[in-house]
Amino acid sequence: MMLYFMFMIPGVLLMLWAQSRVKGSYQKYSKVRINRNITGAEAARMVLDQNGLQDVGIQPVKGELTDHYDPRNRTLFLSQKIYSEPSIASVAVAAHEAGHAIQHAQGYQPLKTRTAIVPLVSIGSNLGVFVLIAGLLMNAVPMAWAGVALFGLSTLFALVTLPVEFDASKRAKVQLVQLGIVDGGVAGGAEAKGVDAMLDSAAWTYVAGFAASLLTLLYYVMQVAGMRRD
Repeated sequence: MMLYFMFMIPGVLLMLWAQSRVKGSYQKYSKVRINRNITGAEAARMVLDQNGLQDVGIQPVKGELTDHYDPRNRTLFLSQKIYSEPSIASVAVAAHEAGHAIQHAQGYQPLKTRTAIVPLVSIGSNLGVFVLIAGLLMNAVPMAWAGVALFGLSTLFALVTLPVEFDASKRAKVQLVQLGIVDGGVAGGAEAKGVDAMLDSAAWTYVAGFAASLLTLLYYVMQVAGMRRD
C-alpha cells in the first residue's frame, strides 16, 4: 500500500497543481480585454484564413474550456466564452485550436501518430486495468504483462500529445503577433506576454497528465515484476 501511494500521490498532486494553475490563468486573462476588441472566434478565423483554411468551420460548444479541434469534420469547437469574448484568454485558446487545424492540414507527424493510435488507446484504457487485475489475481504473469502493455498505450498517447500541444501553442503565439491581434512589441508586449502565460499554464496540464500516467505504469510494472520474484 505504501508503494502505491509513493507512485500515485506525486502524480495526483501535480495534476491538481496544473489544473489550479490553468484555471487561475484563465480567470485572470479572461477578464483582460485586448485592444483590438477581437473575439476568440474572430481570432481563430483570422489565423485559419491566413493559412488558407477558409473551409475549416468554427462553432460554439457548451461548457468551460471544452475547446477542441475535430479533424473528422475539420471544425473548431470553442466554448461559449472563448467563442464570443474579446479577451486575452479567448484569443489564446482559440488560436491554439486553430494551430491544431494547421497541423492537420500540413500533415504534422505527431498529430498523425496521435490520431492513428486513438482506437488502440481506447481499447487499452478500457481493458488494460481489468486484464492486469485478472492476471494478478490468477497469478498469470503473461496476462498481467498484457494488461500492463494495454495500459501503456495510454501513457504513449500522453507522451505523443506533448509535442502536438506544444507546437499548437507555439504556432498560436506567432500567429497572434504576426496578425496584429495582440500587441507583440519589440520585446513582447503585455498582451503577448499574457498569451504566453495562458498557454504555458495550459501546457502544464499535459505534462502533469503524462507524468501521472507514467508513474501509474511504473507502479504496475513493479507489481508484475514482483510476481516473478514470488
